[in-house]
Amino acid sequence: MNRWVTDIGLDKTQYGTHSLRRTKASLIYAKTKNLRAIQLLLGHAKLESTIEYLGVEIEDALRISESCET
Repeated sequence: MNRWVTDIGLDKTQYGTHSLRRTKASLIYAKTKNLRAIQLLLGHAKLESTIEYLGVEIEDALRISESCET
């Protein structure tokens, strides 16, 4: 990872596997607003963990989560 980032001229201290994981989750959330899907993809046991991980506003997160429950 460090070599790839350095080879394309970026600062390797700013990129890592965790930042890519968070970015992918954030992109999925931005496109779908489906917290439950992101929770499953990330392997979080609690939806609250996913909400905190993404930095989603709690009111929005709860509203979206309630609409996704079966």
